[in-house]
Amino acid sequence: MSTSFELIGTVKVVMEPMTFASGFTKREFVITTEDERFPQMIKFQTVNERCALLAGLAPNDRVKVRFDIRGSLSTKNGERYFVDLQAFQIDKLDGKGQSVTHNETEPAPTEDEPMPF
Repeated sequence: MSTSFELIGTVKVVMEPMTFASGFTKREFVITTEDERFPQMIKFQTVNERCALLAGLAPNDRVKVRFDIRGSLSTKNGERYFVDLQAFQIDKLDGKGQSVTHNETEPAPTEDEPMPF
């Protein structure tokens, strides 16, 4: 069972894609939430073909991000837990909060994709 979440904020940075020896590609981006008192900078990632969702995003774009929370355990260098926010839909918003683009792929499969580390 997978539960999706959504968050509205302003794009702070879109990072360059990272490709690993296994062929796995990920691309990260950060948005700043709209909480006036305590805005948060939240990092999301897209993986493989979903990296294309970030095409056309730029700093200061207001967006709504739909995402899944993914957790995993790595035992490569001891026991270490990872949590990732994997975006599967990104909508640019106008000043009134209305979607001006609809950039979506299907939600991530229930089976986690293997991490390259």
